[in-house]
Amino acid sequence: MISRRLLLPLAAVVALSVGACATLSRGPVGNADVPQPARPVDLTRYAGLWYEISRYDNGFERGCEGVTAEYALQPDGLVSVVNTCREGAPDGPERVARGRARVVDGSGNAKLKVSFFGPFFFGDYWVLDRADDYGWAIVGEPSGRYLWLLSRDPDPSPAVRARIETRVRQLGYDLDLLRPVRHSPRP
Repeated sequence: MISRRLLLPLAAVVALSVGACATLSRGPVGNADVPQPARPVDLTRYAGLWYEISRYDNGFERGCEGVTAEYALQPDGLVSVVNTCREGAPDGPERVARGRARVVDGSGNAKLKVSFFGPFFFGDYWVLDRADDYGWAIVGEPSGRYLWLLSRDPDPSPAVRARIETRVRQLGYDLDLLRPVRHSPRP
C-alpha cells in the first residue's frame, strides 16, 4: 500500500508524464503512411557528429538553431546521445540534452528507442534512409509528426540538399512542413 506521503509526489509524476506525452504528440502529420527504414545502419559509421539541416517543427526544439546531435557507442551496447541547440540564433545560448538509445531487435540497427528522461520514457527514432557514405540521414518515427534531416556538413551543397529532399518526398513526407535550421558559418 502506498503511504499518503508518497501519493502526492507519485500523482505529480504521473500528471507530468501524461502532460508530456500529450505535448509530444501534437503537431501536423507530415506522412500518414510512414515507411519502414529502407536499409540497415552500421552504428559505428553512424556514430559521431550530425548537423540538423531541416526538421518538422516541434515543441521541444522551439526556437532552436545550430542544432547538432552526437552519437557514441557505449560498452554496455547502448548509444549515448547528446543533442545541442542554440537558442534563438546559431550563436545563441547553448542548451544540451543528454540521453541514451537502445537498438530495437530485428531492425538492422535502423530503429532505436531513445530516452532523455530516464528508463521509463522512450521515443522511437527510425533512420528511414541514409547516404551510402553516411554523409546524410533522414530520421523519423511512426506517427509521421516528426522528421529530421541530418548531415555531416552544417551547410551541404544545393545538390546534396536536393538529393535529400527528393528522397524525403519519395518516402511520402510533406516538404512544406520542413523548417530549415541555421548554423554559424565555419571559420
